[in-house]
Amino acid sequence: MTSTAPQQSILDRPFVLDLFAGPGGLDVAAHRLDIPSFGIEWDKSACLTRYAAGLDTLHADVSAVRRDAFESLPPEINVLAGGPPCQTYSVAGHGAGREALKEVEEYIDRLMTGDSDEAIDRDLKKFSNDQRTGLVLEPLRYAIQATRSPNRANRPYDVIVLEQVPTVEPVWENYARALRDKGLPDGTRYEVVVDVLATETYGVPQTRSRAVLIARRVGLGKPQLPPATHHAYEPKKWNQRNAPAEIQVHQPMLDEGSPAPAATESSKKSDTDLEPWRSMGDVLRTQVGTRTKPFLVRSNYGSSGHPGRRGVRTDQQPAATVTGRISRFVVFEHLDENIVYEGPRFTMNEAGMLQSFPPDFPWSGTAQAQQVGNAVPPLFGAHLLSAALGLSRPTPESLKKPWQPATEEQRAKLRNNGCGAADTCTDRCPKPKDQVPPPSSMRPRKSK
Repeated sequence: MTSTAPQQSILDRPFVLDLFAGPGGLDVAAHRLDIPSFGIEWDKSACLTRYAAGLDTLHADVSAVRRDAFESLPPEINVLAGGPPCQTYSVAGHGAGREALKEVEEYIDRLMTGDSDEAIDRDLKKFSNDQRTGLVLEPLRYAIQATRSPNRANRPYDVIVLEQVPTVEPVWENYARALRDKGLPDGTRYEVVVDVLATETYGVPQTRSRAVLIARRVGLGKPQLPPATHHAYEPKKWNQRNAPAEIQVHQPMLDEGSPAPAATESSKKSDTDLEPWRSMGDVLRTQVGTRTKPFLVRSNYGSSGHPGRRGVRTDQQPAATVTGRISRFVVFEHLDENIVYEGPRFTMNEAGMLQSFPPDFPWSGTAQAQQVGNAVPPLFGAHLLSAALGLSRPTPESLKKPWQPATEEQRAKLRNNGCGAADTCTDRCPKPKDQVPPPSSMRPRKSK
């Protein structure tokens, strides 16, 4: 795949604010596009990874920054991005899911009509069934706060880019209606597109579907979704033609998958213009040579909420959705033509590469598998930012360049700015006991 001719961004100097920034997937994307970024992240270990990677970071609660420290953010920021912790919309077809969506829609309406922050916060604490409802509203609250910021001369953000799991699409649709039809309380309106996209169609060696929103302030042109660059992965067709004999004999374990998101008019391309989807072997064998033998990967749980994706994939296929359980994937290697044996599981750098992170990205802290799984795939993020800003599409090769980690001096400076001290957290950093969203064991379960 070759890049299109260079284009001028719709903004003279794009500068990204990344809410719920994680270890830096969207920031890596911005870095590769030569766009400055600034991330706000709650989790201490994710911040340690960001400091080691040289990414500007504030170790803080996104909500607290909006309330108490918004004026300290760089005033040049003109692109708002992020992916709030996913809601309980996996039950959107049931009563609990519908109620959650209705609640969010009501709060969006109240925000757009100018209800005070104090009233919104009070009612969120009093009525919300899930504190994550407040977090999914934060991007909108940041967009409104920007228009009330003396430090920014009350300038609204020019571009908004949001992404999350597919079940959050109805929330983005509510966002779109509010931004497009009602406008922010100061009158600012946006042109908006929303859809669910498959990351393997953008060169990420992994099947992962994401609900995305791209908005541009009226006057900056109508936004478009990023055009696909690679074929969608069709597991049933691949299994029929290519599955090795050692997994063909175990038909129940074959990864049948589920249909990829339908191509939209703005993302459709003719088959002749698309490259084949990228496989695990493409990345792990040819990029850095970490896996020299053919291998099989068995996941022990459903992928992207689709139980049908449970099973085995080979190195000739994309990875199943990389989540915080990637360290549990069992990897089998070929001893000879007919025998396989359990080999070493994926390292965190290998897992990161399946997310399209650079091979030498400096994962740090604890719960690294969770960091990897929670991250935005940088290559996908680069496509989103490029489409949002009117830039030429990125290429996988642009993510292969060696990553330059921070020096000890740079890391200390970043942590001092982000935590308040060069080598430790301070009282201004979030406390682990207050971590949100709640652990999975506390999340509501579907009734049988």
